[in-house]
Amino acid sequence: MNLFVAFLNQVDIEEKIQSAPDKGYEIGVFIGSMLPFVVLVLLAYFIYRYNKNRINKE
Repeated sequence: MNLFVAFLNQVDIEEKIQSAPDKGYEIGVFIGSMLPFVVLVLLAYFIYRYNKNRINKE
């Protein structure tokens, strides 16, 4: 349940970037906001490829 609530929380990225102490923090916020989407895309690709190869072998 906590995981579900964590996905629903809205993070104000612009506010974090404006209050950032330096450029390194801004880059970290950007990477941290993009990382979940990249992981989901990679997961979807590997599931697609696995199923495609499994169907071709049958």
